[in-house]
Amino acid sequence: MSSDPLSHVVDQFKSEPSRTGSLIVTFYGDTILPRGGSVWLGTILNFLELIDVDGGVVRTAVSRLAADGWLERKKIGRKSFYRLAAAGRDRFELGLTHVYRASVAEWTGRLALLLIENGADRDSSRAALSEAGFGTPMPGVWIAPLGANLPSGLKGVIRLEASAEDEAGRQLIEAAWPLAAIASSYRDFMSAFAPLTAWSRAPDCLEPQDAIVARVLLIHQYRRVLLRDPVLPAELLPSDWPGAEARRLCATIYRRLLPASERWLDEFGESAAGKLPRAGKELAQRFAGAV
Repeated sequence: MSSDPLSHVVDQFKSEPSRTGSLIVTFYGDTILPRGGSVWLGTILNFLELIDVDGGVVRTAVSRLAADGWLERKKIGRKSFYRLAAAGRDRFELGLTHVYRASVAEWTGRLALLLIENGADRDSSRAALSEAGFGTPMPGVWIAPLGANLPSGLKGVIRLEASAEDEAGRQLIEAAWPLAAIASSYRDFMSAFAPLTAWSRAPDCLEPQDAIVARVLLIHQYRRVLLRDPVLPAELLPSDWPGAEARRLCATIYRRLLPASERWLDEFGESAAGKLPRAGKELAQRFAGAV
């Protein structure tokens, strides 16, 4: 990397346990979905090479993602092209709303309370509900403010309502979400990425390879924190909650990085039809109103 602030972000990512597969999913959702959804394996390798991830590690991670149902492959000649599989796309598109267009349900003083039946696919339901912002105060029980969007495809779920204005309701909320730990993660995110604010202040001067790395790592880390955050109404949060400040920081940096990072995709992105198609309007609308 050519800049010290970005080098620090990359070094921090590399110092953590390997999350190559998770980073590839972020790369797909943030950069490839807006451009048709399918990309050559070589594009993925070129991107990960920018942060010195070995090609063998990348190929192993892609194969595992395909085996786990996140990606599906199409082979044309000697080249392999991958897109998010239907299940992976559904989960990530729910995450897209949470990351780029997060909205807070109006607080009514009541909770949606879900009970997952014993015969249901609890592992699948657990992941989907967690990514949708639901918390679990005890095994098999999930809660969110009334009006929160339910993930599609849930099976074996009983839906009830509960008051959150009595002592039992407050205990449910405290047990469902580790708010202190989430707040700490937001502050760590801001500490790591705040130096990129000044660095990205002149978007026209950014190198495309630096911009694409910064963009994907920014969203990767922000998504990791946000997917633990139930995005609760202000009435249920501590007065010093850092979520809004973290969102403004992420939005500011992200929108500055977009032009140069898209130039990298123009040059190195390849689909089965040739160059990646241009992104649609959805990309320009990400984080609208958050800055």
